[in-house]
Amino acid sequence: MFTKLIAIEPVSLIPTAEKKLYTLAKDVVMYRDIPSDSDEIALRIGDADAVLLSYTSILDRGALEKCPNVKYIGMCCSLYSPESANVDIPYAKERGITVTGIRDYGDEGVVEYVLSELVRCFHGFGKNPDGSSVRPWDGMAREITGLKAGIIGLGKSGGMIADALKLFGADISYYSRSEKKEAKEKGYQFLSLAELLTQSEVVITCLNKNTVLLHKEEFEQLGNRKILFNTGLSPSWDEKPFAKWLEGDNLVFCDSLPALGNQKFSDHHHVRCMNVSSGRTRQAFDRLSEKVLANILEYNG
Repeated sequence: MFTKLIAIEPVSLIPTAEKKLYTLAKDVVMYRDIPSDSDEIALRIGDADAVLLSYTSILDRGALEKCPNVKYIGMCCSLYSPESANVDIPYAKERGITVTGIRDYGDEGVVEYVLSELVRCFHGFGKNPDGSSVRPWDGMAREITGLKAGIIGLGKSGGMIADALKLFGADISYYSRSEKKEAKEKGYQFLSLAELLTQSEVVITCLNKNTVLLHKEEFEQLGNRKILFNTGLSPSWDEKPFAKWLEGDNLVFCDSLPALGNQKFSDHHHVRCMNVSSGRTRQAFDRLSEKVLANILEYNG
């Protein structure tokens, strides 16, 4: 059992999970607002030995140096790599602090978002931001059947999106660090990034936070009359060539502003950004809560 557990910001746990936290530490404090800076984070942690946080705050070395009692940090958000984490994991490792994170809790909502927006785009459902009727992407309503879809990053969410599109009849290719046996068995074609961009009509980037693969050359390979989805937590592109590509006959879909990057693009007539996180569903909070508690219980033995 922890002596003192501090949630330095809202951590989106369901009520039953939050109630369970109070049995895992002698003293539990749950902050309901986001701290303004590193100094405030350190002040909130104080002499606590356990810390919880979500994705909206950064727990850096400066804050941790002021909190010598910390032994455990539970990230109530995705942890894919030290480089993309909002916790200074290398420093935590130096100190012997255990850092845990969550994976694969909001992917289902992201898959539904991609399918929903693609169907609306192909069929011409709904209204444009200016109130005019949406025209079908091809000028005439079409199905996903036969679509050449390219997935960049065939991890859990990328794989689920590929499977869903395949179910609707799409022809799937993907780019990843290496060819995946299970993808080959499903008939997914492993391509170089250049080949995928050139051959695909719809490209979906499913990358870790702060991973950028689309530069000037890649946008030239992608070409015109294409649809680009970004399902990550940050842009998968360099801003300057992206802005130039947007001026062509292309469309980009992002569910949130962090995925789009610069707010100036949100009103662009070739951008569709809802400014919500499609992975934040009721079921996702259930899965998140279960995994956060499981991480704590495993640490406590």
